[in-house]
Amino acid sequence: MIVRIMGEGQVRLDDSHLTELNKLDDELLAEMESGDESGFRRTLNTLLDAVRRLGTPLPDDALEPSELILPSPDATLEGVRELLSDEGLIPG
Repeated sequence: MIVRIMGEGQVRLDDSHLTELNKLDDELLAEMESGDESGFRRTLNTLLDAVRRLGTPLPDDALEPSELILPSPDATLEGVRELLSDEGLIPG
């Protein structure tokens, strides 16, 4: 799976990591629904760090279609709310 972190680039991520990422996504969704800004910020950074750690960066000149687009680390709670589907940022 190709994942884009807005403002940073793309990484190739094995589908086997989706379970771990979905747990963080569920936490992020709950924090957003409750308006927990500090929890949201912490979990968003943890999610992005996990994608960076588990994924393999693609070259800057690679233009692969992204299957998943994640917000930048400085995204606001309201901005991320606009990106959400019913399943959160990560489907599944």
